[in-house]
Amino acid sequence: MRASDRSVQFTDEILGGHRHICAFFNSLDEQHRVLRPFIKDGFDRGEKALHIVDPGLRGEHLKRLGEAGLDVGRAMASGQLAVRLWQDAYLREDRFDQEAMLALVEEQLQSGARLLAHMEWSLLNKPGVGDLLEYETRLNYVFPKYDRPAICTYDLLKFSSSLAMDIMRTHPAVIIGGVLEENPFFVPPDQFLLEIRERRSGRQSASLAN
Repeated sequence: MRASDRSVQFTDEILGGHRHICAFFNSLDEQHRVLRPFIKDGFDRGEKALHIVDPGLRGEHLKRLGEAGLDVGRAMASGQLAVRLWQDAYLREDRFDQEAMLALVEEQLQSGARLLAHMEWSLLNKPGVGDLLEYETRLNYVFPKYDRPAICTYDLLKFSSSLAMDIMRTHPAVIIGGVLEENPFFVPPDQFLLEIRERRSGRQSASLAN
């Protein structure tokens, strides 16, 4: 069995208390196959779920949830499942406002929801998307206060290797090759935020020099 054919088991022992997870995939098929247990486990526990998806993939996402055995219509009607498009979450008012998004995530965690989010919105030419790394880093101040996991999914075919590495460094747990594990590359938020500020300062100095 190839690593990408595995499905991930989400247990407290594996998560080690970490709730902020990044997941890297090479295809939509791999993503749904690997994350099916995460999604079904939440529903089986009666937990709420918020899925934030690419507008072009909403229909496909709902279809695959149904194929996984979930009663999607019933779950959405009861409020157990909410499926939002990027423009209803990350890109409200056609821009990324990390403060507003951090507030939305905390609100959802307070309500007991587990989260799943497609992150390719950050590649669009929209104001604020350059704050992705800062946002992902600051989430690490939020998640330790709650007991619900969240998975940020990234398409490896769309993100550069350098950006993917930085994204990985903002998550204490990672799924790659179908394997969930504690992330040895994770950088604590205080340290990473300092690095981000230093990078910005360096770019500004270089810009002024030119």
